[in-house]
Amino acid sequence: MSARTQIDAPATLDDEQVDALRGEFPILGRRVNGHRLVYLDNAATSQKPRCVIEAVAGFYEQTNANIHRGVHALSVEATRLYEDARAGVARFIGAERPEQIVFVRGATEAINLVAQADARPRLTPGDEVLITTMEHHSNIVPWQIVCKQTGAVVRVVPINDAGELEMDRFEALLTDRTRIVAVTHVSNALGTVNPIRRIADLVHARGGVLVVDGAQAAPHMPIDVAALDADFYAISGHKMFAPTGIGALYGRLDLLEQAEPYQGGGEMILSVTFDKTIYNHVPHKFEAGTPNIAGAIGLGAAVQYLGGIGMDRIHAREGDLLEYATRRLERVPALRLIGTARDKAAVLTFVLGDVHPHDVGTVLDQQGIAVRTGHHCAQPTMARFGVPATVRASLAFYNTRDEIDALGDALEQVARLFA
Repeated sequence: MSARTQIDAPATLDDEQVDALRGEFPILGRRVNGHRLVYLDNAATSQKPRCVIEAVAGFYEQTNANIHRGVHALSVEATRLYEDARAGVARFIGAERPEQIVFVRGATEAINLVAQADARPRLTPGDEVLITTMEHHSNIVPWQIVCKQTGAVVRVVPINDAGELEMDRFEALLTDRTRIVAVTHVSNALGTVNPIRRIADLVHARGGVLVVDGAQAAPHMPIDVAALDADFYAISGHKMFAPTGIGALYGRLDLLEQAEPYQGGGEMILSVTFDKTIYNHVPHKFEAGTPNIAGAIGLGAAVQYLGGIGMDRIHAREGDLLEYATRRLERVPALRLIGTARDKAAVLTFVLGDVHPHDVGTVLDQQGIAVRTGHHCAQPTMARFGVPATVRASLAFYNTRDEIDALGDALEQVARLFA
């Protein structure tokens, strides 16, 4: 693994430090359509630092072997790297024990796992699953499926015009029949940061289980699942500078032990006969088959990388960028920001007059600026604001004010072009 820039401990990252960090991301040096790449699609997937790329390549070049049960040197080494990654993820999000971390393909699989392994055996007709209007489809559809399977019902908490949860309605909808509350920590479509600890206190007072979609939070702010008092917390590696196809589910140990296996096969068993199967211990009983070993090692490298920078400094840096970007975009004629919560992550979602978001994205791409357009897998959120689609610029710590200015200038050109 290559050496990486060491960051001392200022309150935030200054421009010189960001320039050094940008040098660790090979793709940021690309040119697209003759322009320097301005990558503002971090909520969809983040770019990867060289140390993560080298960790994955190094596994395949030097250590490639299947994990667990192997007695030869490569298998032992691969197992150690895989389990070291699990321990690193546990430390990164404040889990007490590595066994509380289940490796999955991403937050989507993590939520499906909870729905099928924990919720499905416990839900009965008339029970309620409470979600919110701002959820990603991956925190809606799994609950619809499990409710159809069990006879439970989905209830939905509304959001206000700023894109914030209506907490009075949340409390009113939370009843003694509420078994599961599933809520995003940070909205992928709006950037809203939800008050997870307050929600946890309300849910637990009613005896419910809190499932948090942390895919958009973990890359951008310090996470402490114990302080948040989340029962389950899902993260996606590819949004936090790790490879695609890897993520993790944190769970309360007692809930994981009670839950039924999500899939059957190798690794998740202690013994199998035709009469009976004895399942493996947590977390292995949820990791059937050969896992994404290289992806887990890459995720371990990513959390080590982020920890070396400091999540508090990353959070502060992105807060500064968000403030600057908000002021810059407010100067663009006919641009309307959607999602103006008081507590917000570095996501700017907007429409530009009557210009279709796809047209906006296409023109921006011609200038090397990568943004996301569409409904962002959050169609109920779009419906709440009366739009079929939006443009979304999502920032990471490696973005700069110059890039935000390039976005603002390009949007002004689009506004003139379609005037």
